[in-house]
Amino acid sequence: MESEAIEKRSVPVYSLDGSIKGDVELPKVFFEEVRPDLIRRAFISSFTARIQPKGRDPMAGKRTSAESLGVGLDLARVPRVKGGGPAAFVPNVVGGRLAFPPRPEKIFHERINEKERTLALRSAIAATAIRDLVTSRGHVIKENVHLPIVVSDEVKKLKRASEFREFLKKISLWDDVIRAKNGIKERPGKGKYRGRRWVKPKTILLVTDELNPPVRLAARNFSGLDFAEVSSLNIERLAPGGHPGRLTIWTESALKKLEEIFA
Repeated sequence: MESEAIEKRSVPVYSLDGSIKGDVELPKVFFEEVRPDLIRRAFISSFTARIQPKGRDPMAGKRTSAESLGVGLDLARVPRVKGGGPAAFVPNVVGGRLAFPPRPEKIFHERINEKERTLALRSAIAATAIRDLVTSRGHVIKENVHLPIVVSDEVKKLKRASEFREFLKKISLWDDVIRAKNGIKERPGKGKYRGRRWVKPKTILLVTDELNPPVRLAARNFSGLDFAEVSSLNIERLAPGGHPGRLTIWTESALKKLEEIFA
């Protein structure tokens, strides 16, 4: 899949007031071929790595006095609790055990080669520069916004949410934050009472070269907006759900550090 960024080796840099202060040359990683298949596989590998194996007690459902009455009584030969109680011990009866309970030996983690994971990460980074992929994820982006979005390092000094909100409005990205906020909905099914009641869409990913700049606190309260330090980027941040093309803001210094990492 060809990228728009291949045609231009440099992109404009936005300042705090939304104006263009200059150009910056893109690292080579933005010219990688986008591989949705590898990105999806790397996402599944990362997602399944967190699944905790679970199983059942081998004696679950078997600690009972139930006993079969044998033949010749015009009754099914299932074990029954003594004293006229219900059937027990066997599966497919009321009060019976599970036929195929979960086993801790089951392998949940889908492994992936390290070179494939690295290639998937490079591919996901390159996807942030392709407008078609970004809009296909549902992000709202205006035609006058250049991808990938690069901003000056002054953004890292923003300390208040109101200042960061004004900055997003000036670079025409605030509409996507509103889209994510309005898209919050209640999850159907049992997940509501298992700690995941709300489904929250993703919006902007802000990438800097520092782990805890002031802007991290300024941006933390916006729904669906994530922060990442460039050396800790992963597939789940760049391609949530395994779908490449997340709307990403890069600082100038993050772009330089990215070039060093993927040189």
